[in-house]
Amino acid sequence: MVKKIINIGNRTIGENQKTFIIAEVGINHNGELEKAKRLIRSAKEAGADAVKFQTYITEKRVPTDSPIYDILKKCELSENKTKELIEFAKKARIIFFSTPFDEESVKLLIENDVPLMKIASFDIVNSKLLEVVAKTGIPTIISRGMANIEEINTALNYFKANNTEYALLHCISAYPVNHTDANLNIIKELKKLYNCPVGYSDHTLGLEVASLSVAVGANIIEKHFTLDINDEGPDHKLSADPNTFKELVEYIRKIETILGSNEIKTYECEKDILQYRRKS
Repeated sequence: MVKKIINIGNRTIGENQKTFIIAEVGINHNGELEKAKRLIRSAKEAGADAVKFQTYITEKRVPTDSPIYDILKKCELSENKTKELIEFAKKARIIFFSTPFDEESVKLLIENDVPLMKIASFDIVNSKLLEVVAKTGIPTIISRGMANIEEINTALNYFKANNTEYALLHCISAYPVNHTDANLNIIKELKKLYNCPVGYSDHTLGLEVASLSVAVGANIIEKHFTLDINDEGPDHKLSADPNTFKELVEYIRKIETILGSNEIKTYECEKDILQYRRKS
């Protein structure tokens, strides 16, 4: 049986644990190694537990005549750059993981001992990739954007068959997502249906929705991360810059404190007033 708690490096993810906060770099480095390193360093300083990148071979991801081919090619990270960033993240003491889009990219991540992988929403029905990732035995976060229950179940069966730990992320695959479309109650439903950590991948603008998802029960929060929201590229506008991301982390940690315990008892702060306010 898959556990409601999984261990990634020195972090435990799941019920009654601190929210696992991911700075989703994606392709916001624009293919620049030094910018990617600044993003890793800034994510660590902002309080993120992990940084997530994308690992792919452009020609295997989209056709050469695709309207996004050029931007993906520009942002494709070579094997050497990927290795250098993984080592840089280790020295910065932040978890590095990535979304692979093809078998070769999965192999590259395995060779560099990443502790975690991610399946993008678009690939939750990609049976070949699901099987390859599940067979690695590396814990995997799976985004469910656009997927129905049957598609989620089919995807998870690959991981169950290989005894590979997984977590699910609620996600709405729109860019950006309107607050009215966030449907955070899906988090509660996923937690009822699946015996695994459940989180939220946020594509809304601002901090309200991501913060509220913790109160709904999200064990993981993923938010796009950039150095500058006005930078050139498709994802910068819906990302959080370092100051905003730090504010998000602070909100989440405060919400965790406010949520507190579920133990029903007389609390220490009530004891002084107890003698004055109760009649039998």
